[in-house]
Amino acid sequence: MDVNEIKSRHLQIRRWDYNWTPLSRGYTDKVLYINAGTAEIKEKDVPPVMKEKFIGGKGYGLRLLWDATRPDTRWDDPDNEIIISSGPIGGITQYSGTGKSLVVSISPQTNSVMDSNVGGFFGPFLKFSGFDAIELQGKAEKEVIIFIDGINHFVEIFEAPCEAIDSHVLAEQLTEMFADNESEKRNIGVVSSGTAAEHSLIGMLNFSFYDSKRKKVRLKQAGRGGIGSVFRNKRIKALVCKIPGVKGNLNNVVDLEAISGRGRKFNREIRELDDKQCQMRQVGTAHLMEIMNDHDLLPVHNYKFGSHPDSYKIDSSVWKRSFTQGVPDGCWIGCNMSCAKAVDDFVLTSGPYKGQKVIVDGPEYENAAGLGSNCGIFEPGYIIETNFYCDTYGICTITWSTLSAFVMECYENGILNKERTGGLELNFGNSLDALELLHRVSRGEGFGKIAGLGIRKMKELFIGNGWGDTDFLNDIGMENKGLEYSQYMPKESLAQQGGFALTNKGPQHDEAWLIFMDMVNNQIPTFENKAEALHYFPMFRTWFGLVGLCKLPWNDVEPENNAQTDEPAKVPEHVDNYVTIYKAVTGREFDRKRLIEDSERVYNFQRVFNLRRGYGTRIHDRQPYRAAGPVTREEYESRAERYDKQLREKLKIDPEGIDVVEKMKILRKYREDQYESLIDAVYKRRGWNNNGVPKIEFLKKIGIDFPEVIEVVKDYQ
Repeated sequence: MDVNEIKSRHLQIRRWDYNWTPLSRGYTDKVLYINAGTAEIKEKDVPPVMKEKFIGGKGYGLRLLWDATRPDTRWDDPDNEIIISSGPIGGITQYSGTGKSLVVSISPQTNSVMDSNVGGFFGPFLKFSGFDAIELQGKAEKEVIIFIDGINHFVEIFEAPCEAIDSHVLAEQLTEMFADNESEKRNIGVVSSGTAAEHSLIGMLNFSFYDSKRKKVRLKQAGRGGIGSVFRNKRIKALVCKIPGVKGNLNNVVDLEAISGRGRKFNREIRELDDKQCQMRQVGTAHLMEIMNDHDLLPVHNYKFGSHPDSYKIDSSVWKRSFTQGVPDGCWIGCNMSCAKAVDDFVLTSGPYKGQKVIVDGPEYENAAGLGSNCGIFEPGYIIETNFYCDTYGICTITWSTLSAFVMECYENGILNKERTGGLELNFGNSLDALELLHRVSRGEGFGKIAGLGIRKMKELFIGNGWGDTDFLNDIGMENKGLEYSQYMPKESLAQQGGFALTNKGPQHDEAWLIFMDMVNNQIPTFENKAEALHYFPMFRTWFGLVGLCKLPWNDVEPENNAQTDEPAKVPEHVDNYVTIYKAVTGREFDRKRLIEDSERVYNFQRVFNLRRGYGTRIHDRQPYRAAGPVTREEYESRAERYDKQLREKLKIDPEGIDVVEKMKILRKYREDQYESLIDAVYKRRGWNNNGVPKIEFLKKIGIDFPEVIEVVKDYQ
């Protein structure tokens, strides 16, 4: 069926015309509210206090979600919302990495508030259409598409029975459908998910961007926490936004030349330094593969080990050959990082699209490490194909990687077997059955339904069925707060353990990546040093999610003299760029101190939101022991020299003659005590009490002592 025939089957439910509000200093001060169930569409003003306290992006999403839901609202209740918001810097084209949006919802995986950042066109296009954020609420009876026309200024909801579900097909269909010609395709942004999101709790959202050089629609992902499952549960097939085009100064900034000057300087750094540093323009984040392996930080076999002799088969040289080179791979207009690498004309070997040639966005480091070494699969073709199917089916690749590795370890320990998996042999290294499991998730079939629950709910199911030892399952299940770990081995970095498990939403590296500062360079040796890093870096990175920025241009290409600065890990020259750009966009008085203060308000509000949901205390910051130390004899013996040395030097115990099991018990107590001491230090630095709850006096100090916030925390003081 061609797109005209598909379009002819649309049935309009509601059309709403609006008066367009142009951007001023990065804001429209308008929110677009849409209820998919009642078909209500309206414009809401952004209250001045919300703009001042919550800034944009994740801040707007958290505030709107709090106001829209109750403490007991479930992820699949109609009242649950999906909020998409960029931020005041989002959408400028004179500096790299300014196309990000933040998506916020109540998570099916964690039952608490989830945020996920994403590139692509939709977030900036929404702003240019007149809205700082979109709130999606309600649940449609039939499949609907929501169309925002930023040219003629109307919003339309229509039944859409014939479009595909899987994103790589749907995004192409809708881009062609709403573009009157080839040049207009670059003016359309699509948000969609996929068939696996319908049958699982781990769904993600794809945001499209049109690659003018390739003449293809490509996808970036808001991956974490199952927001795509919320999207499909609401029976929203897609969001589409169309604008006249991107040029000049659509954000209506205060000082365009100040932004352009910083952009020109940064672009020169990329041209001159990227090839010597991270090679982002050649391999993107996959440049990390051999670096992680060389430092014993690459997850192997469900985070048991940190390196593998076969890792060269999936290192950056392999991806450099796989990716199309010499193409400007930016996921937002004007971004010169060019890190959104892709494999062109990949021929699929399995699944519903077998035999078709497709473009595959990635693999990035997380996918190469997670789908590859962590599952014991050192096959580039498998990684590329699984990456593609995760994307088009609407599945988070980080979550899928980590839960696959967990399933494989369960299989190898007899917790799972062929009878329980429906005939699948899910041992480490079995790429064929690992791919088939993914296809079963998309079909909502057999063990695919169980895998699609995520690690936390799988553990509960296995324990309830009597399939394995409770302690062992909790030790090896790499999740915290219900969210799966991303792909870094934190065992020898106490700070990174905190960077994962002391996060608000769960173990995602977008708050703090401290492995090199802590383990390799020993820059933060004391608990106080680590606590300071676990305050500054999460707050700094939170700010990216408030204003619409990508983190990669911050530290993946560094100024030539960065190592000679007082705080090279912070990349101070680039921080100064961001301060200058924010002031130049908004006209607001601003400095590095205020940057952290703005983030503290939102970060602590999210912590209180977790409390409101029944989480957010110390018990929820526990980590699985696999993140900290050896769970099995095999693990200990693989690093026996290192562990024995630690027993001698740190605990003054001679390991000679002590059985491995006993040494593991001694080491475990030490490492768990160290983690608890880290928690104490971090809580103190963050202004929280010993239970992880923000103190009322601290909330007053940072300016979010709203009555509804105090009402939540008062019983925890």
